[in-house]
Amino acid sequence: MKELIEVNPIFRIDAPSADDLEAFHRDGYVVFPGVFSDEGLKGITDEIMSREQVVEFFDNNKDKLVDVHLRSCPWNNKGPWGHQLFDAPFVTALLRAIIGNPYHFCHSTLHVKMLGSEGAGPHRDHLHWFNDNPVNLANRDKWYVQMLYYVNGFEKGDASLSVVPGSHLCTPKERSVDEEELLKGVYDEEAGLELKLKDLELPPGSMVCLSGRTIHAAAPKPVDSPQEYRLNVHYLFKEAGAPHKLTQPIPDEWLPDASPERKMLFQREPYTEGCWE
Repeated sequence: MKELIEVNPIFRIDAPSADDLEAFHRDGYVVFPGVFSDEGLKGITDEIMSREQVVEFFDNNKDKLVDVHLRSCPWNNKGPWGHQLFDAPFVTALLRAIIGNPYHFCHSTLHVKMLGSEGAGPHRDHLHWFNDNPVNLANRDKWYVQMLYYVNGFEKGDASLSVVPGSHLCTPKERSVDEEELLKGVYDEEAGLELKLKDLELPPGSMVCLSGRTIHAAAPKPVDSPQEYRLNVHYLFKEAGAPHKLTQPIPDEWLPDASPERKMLFQREPYTEGCWE
């Protein structure tokens, strides 16, 4: 397993460019189209499709759609390709450039969306902003970075991602954002620019790196989409500090083969009921 990881990198690049980092800080996100290597894309696709819950999901839907969205959170039964997404050189370089040190792994999620799956309205995911306990107030301005991997890509309007460039500059007040208020320009003055949803379109093997303060949304998957299903995995990282709402326990089986550097990513407290009080 270790030799596979060393010989076959999952990404085409080892670090973001200066332009990539400028875009992230200006817009609150940056897109890396087709960033997976050919072997990496095949490897992560095969790995996802072989996971027990994914095989069961497709088996249950083979004759008739009975469930249109598989969401595994946390996604713990990764293989060697999924483990590379903790700390591949590209991931490490990007996180160090944005957060610095120290930072920690928060959690990861696996999604499979079938025809007819619902979307998600405009929202933000930095949950310390939407709770008023002292621990939340003390951690609101710390980094929360989302790495969204679109394994088989998407067309506009087909379970696609939309973002609001510059929305990270506004003070997050509520997790869900009223799209009508957004269109009316309610947040424009604080941001210093006109805020509007931008619909993305990405080829297979792409990644979007998103600030937890950035407003984003997901389109539903049409029942007549030519793409039978959409695969994506999300990896979330946070600046050192209190756990986020989804900061997961680290499975024991991740530790024996983990490098000292990876173990440091895991050295934080998971979220537990009452830990914010």
